[in-house]
Amino acid sequence: MAKKAVKKAATKKSAAKPKAVKKTVVKAKAASKPAKVVKAKAVKAKPVEKKKAPAKTTKRTHVEVISPTKKVKKIQGYSRKDLEEFKKVILEKRNEIIEQLQVLKDQMMDPTTGQYVNENSPYSLHMAEQGTDAMEREKLYLWAQRENKFLGYLDDALQRIENGTFGICIECIDEPQNLCPTCPLVPKERLMAVPHTQHCLQVKQKMKS
Repeated sequence: MAKKAVKKAATKKSAAKPKAVKKTVVKAKAASKPAKVVKAKAVKAKPVEKKKAPAKTTKRTHVEVISPTKKVKKIQGYSRKDLEEFKKVILEKRNEIIEQLQVLKDQMMDPTTGQYVNENSPYSLHMAEQGTDAMEREKLYLWAQRENKFLGYLDDALQRIENGTFGICIECIDEPQNLCPTCPLVPKERLMAVPHTQHCLQVKQKMKS
């Protein structure tokens, strides 16, 4: 019985040995763990800006449109010496008109009222109420109107001298009619007599007919 007990003890001891051997379980490194899947942040692609194509520059050629009746050749006007002579004549006539207008203005005054006759003074009223004197003042007023108009023509003529267009017939600028020997210029003798005119005598007569 004692031997059996020893054997049992021996078997128990031998059986216990395996328990003494600790099984070393090597833990897998962190690398063995399933790696966390890191979701990459979706990077929004920047919209590609389309480069605008440079605007096509169209070169414009400036072309002068010439009327069929327009003369390309510049008209040669009167010389500077002639223009100064015309200017002197015009200024003399202008001064005469200004003096004449002052005389007419004095004569147009109504002695009873001290007022000047004007366009608001009808003939009938003056003739009926003030008689012949009033009618004469009305005539003077109409005369003064004509002189004022003539003064405006002279001022325009002076402006044409400054512009270099004085003495050129306005009806013959585009297409000379050759009705006078100096066409398209108004003859000098006519300009000396009528310095504000813009037509030669022949063209003037043609316009009236």
